[in-house]
Amino acid sequence: KDIVAGDFYWMEQKGDILLFAAADCTGHGVPGAMVSVVCNHALNRSVREYDLHEPGKILDKTRELVIEEFEKSEDEVKDGMDISLCGLNLKTNTLTWSGANNPLWVIKKGDTEVEEIKANKQPIGKYVAPEPFDTHTIQLEKGDSLYIFTDGYQDQFGGEKGKKFKAKNMRELILSLQN
Repeated sequence: KDIVAGDFYWMEQKGDILLFAAADCTGHGVPGAMVSVVCNHALNRSVREYDLHEPGKILDKTRELVIEEFEKSEDEVKDGMDISLCGLNLKTNTLTWSGANNPLWVIKKGDTEVEEIKANKQPIGKYVAPEPFDTHTIQLEKGDSLYIFTDGYQDQFGGEKGKKFKAKNMRELILSLQN
């Protein structure tokens, strides 16, 4: 039970579009891993069965499929998934992106700042006021860097004082390693 968790990465190719994601499902250990299986399956179905390739539409369909699956349970399931999902056109270097609570960080070649594209503040799963997920488009150039991640790294405790690492320190670490 200690070697499974709710975080996972995912990748699928649809023609010239390479889809990839970093996802975090609620729960720890076996429960988190079981939610990950449901969410991973829903992502696969959204792309393979429903032939979607736009990240926002993939997340909309994935949410629908996850809720449908959870409703089969006798108990009310309040679990869900936070995700950062990219679609990279391998011919044009155009990136489409959508996120459920997890952002995208972009560092353009030569820049010393992280550009943060904010995610929709809603999970994949049941939510009080769900809205369609936004899809953002970015033209990438050779040497640009992308970062997608869950909150797992920045939520780690450690250091001399045993405190959380936090997003600010993660941003500084990434910038220090950029070149």
